[in-house]
Amino acid sequence: MLDQAQRILKDVFGYDAFRGNQAAIIERVAGGGDALVLMPTGGGKSLCYQVPALLRDGLAVVVSPLIALMDDQVATLDELGVSAVALNSTLSADEQREIAERLRRQEIKALYLAPERLVQPRMLAFLQRLPIALFAIDEAHCVSQWGHDFRPEYLQLGQLAELFPGVPRIALTATADKRTREEIVQRLKLENAERFLSSFDRPNIFYRIVPKDQPRKQLLAFLAERKGDAGIVYCMSRKKVDELAAFLTEQGFPALPYHAGLPSDLRAYHQKRFLNEEGLIMVATIAFGMGIDKPNVRFVAHLDLPKSLEAYYQETGRAGRDGLPADAWMAYGLQDVIFLKQMLSNSEGDEQHKRVEQHKLEAMLALCEETRCRRQALLAYFDEDLPQPCGHCDNCVDGVQTWDVTEPARQALSTIYRSGQRYGVGHLVDILLGRDNDKIRQFGHQHLSVYGVGKALSEGDWRTLFRQLVARGLADVDLDAFGGLRLTDKCRPLLRGEVTLELRRELIGKQPKQTGGPSPASQLVRAEERDTWEALRSLRRKLAEEHGVPPYVIFPDATLLEMLRSQPRTLAEMGRVSGVGARKLERYGEAFLEVLGGGAQGEAPRVVTDLRHELISLARAGMTPAQIASQLNCTEKNVYSLLAEAIGNQQLSLDQALDLPEELMMEVQDAFLDGEGELPPVAEIAEQFKGRVPVGVLHCVRAALQSEFEL
Repeated sequence: MLDQAQRILKDVFGYDAFRGNQAAIIERVAGGGDALVLMPTGGGKSLCYQVPALLRDGLAVVVSPLIALMDDQVATLDELGVSAVALNSTLSADEQREIAERLRRQEIKALYLAPERLVQPRMLAFLQRLPIALFAIDEAHCVSQWGHDFRPEYLQLGQLAELFPGVPRIALTATADKRTREEIVQRLKLENAERFLSSFDRPNIFYRIVPKDQPRKQLLAFLAERKGDAGIVYCMSRKKVDELAAFLTEQGFPALPYHAGLPSDLRAYHQKRFLNEEGLIMVATIAFGMGIDKPNVRFVAHLDLPKSLEAYYQETGRAGRDGLPADAWMAYGLQDVIFLKQMLSNSEGDEQHKRVEQHKLEAMLALCEETRCRRQALLAYFDEDLPQPCGHCDNCVDGVQTWDVTEPARQALSTIYRSGQRYGVGHLVDILLGRDNDKIRQFGHQHLSVYGVGKALSEGDWRTLFRQLVARGLADVDLDAFGGLRLTDKCRPLLRGEVTLELRRELIGKQPKQTGGPSPASQLVRAEERDTWEALRSLRRKLAEEHGVPPYVIFPDATLLEMLRSQPRTLAEMGRVSGVGARKLERYGEAFLEVLGGGAQGEAPRVVTDLRHELISLARAGMTPAQIASQLNCTEKNVYSLLAEAIGNQQLSLDQALDLPEELMMEVQDAFLDGEGELPPVAEIAEQFKGRVPVGVLHCVRAALQSEFEL
């Protein structure tokens, strides 16, 4: 089975080898077993059900929560020559009826559905009358009532186990801690599923978190190195999204707003533009992004703090799905903390739920104030151990200065206490710096023992310290007192002198870097390669417009980059580029070769020199004899003759050369093996297969049997 899976991987998808757990997952599901798959975004989750779907008889039903994601996957499969449809609310009644007819005639291999549509009794009854290959439940964490993406319809998907006994089910997610994993197993009735847990690590993403200090200015400094790159900027409020999108556009960065307050058709239009155009920035609330399959998002920036590490991981995970370098950049400040605590306080839910959410927020704050490797801290939250610092986050690259803040921290905590535990940071800093203003005089705070004791530190240092004290849980925000700070029980040992405290030192005004990683993704291409790179992208854009699909569906950036570096000169060499399968080689190979061969400068691509070598490579890439004949500009008879020769020399297997139904292949082999002694010549058995298979096929089968006899 794995040999067949390997052939599908190369012929259909254009990849040479499976990654990580993919092969084991595919073997499990193709063999009829259930699976729970935890794999990071960009890790190749979709192949885990698409390959078994092609290996098994019947229809693969894929449950997906978003129309955009369905459309994206259908377009991708369609380009690969796999018949797939999405059945959703955007279709007319006639279109839905036509799809139903095609399903009955078994003309479709993959059906994408939203969970609410799948669980309708009529739909379930309809599917029960069809041969089903498998059910794939994508974004399975949506079943968790503790999660940030809870979808009530997912709770009803457990009934698939009873209604379709014997049909394998695969549940997939990129974010699920232990608790969520158990919830998925229980609610989807996957007790017998084999669990495949991949590393959460996304090594190509560079993480940087900076303290807020004129955030718009900081964002512009970050974006300045990334002109022309596609990215997402997350903000907390709709108003901020609209204002920031307008501001970025004014500054020369093409940006679109996206949030739940926009009309749905405008949201859909903006999403489509983001997927189809190069270099757009989407400014969005967290309503955007789930199921976005655009692989070349080069950065994700947060101008506000996410409410949990799960949310942060999932949102930053939308960058760099193609495996090429990407950036996760965030600016955060104390106001974010106050805002999120306010939201949490006003949210519905019992005390236990609020405690869980509070714990998640504290973990998020701890990552922001982390002095060690950020990736180690992030992975540790998901129960994964990274033995060595990653060397690819701001803390690893810049180093972190820490300082002993035991004394200043006591002064700050005393100021909170002595002023009555009801004032915000601005007023507390004024007291420590001994400022003379109306508010200080009004409350008589110039007479406090802590008045003016903090003049050794700057205002910026004090503000940082207060933020860190809140992040560490030594002080808290009193939401009933308009965001004033109050002490917590945790600060007592520090005030009593029983412990010391060391925190990261922010070099206010002279931070080492506001930008992302050491090498922005836009610098992937060297200066001397830039013209060819742009020509490849331009051709891709033109083909995408002709076919009505996003550019990355033609070829992702990673494939274009490999073309640029390996400079294929023949179709055979092009077939060896990762991501170029047989269908795409046939459709687009010549056009991209022309760009690489200098077609744009009027030079012709290099002529094929070794016909045999070329033919073997094309056959291995999954092309049919007819396609090879067309590409090599020769007759099919010649192609079969050379294929038979290559099979006889054991340079090609029969499976690589021919794609015949198994029963027919057996019948042809039996015809040759019927007699005693030597294999009969092709002419003797040609008559019984006339009109059913080309004579060339018989020559290939005979050559394969002959080489087996000689072994």
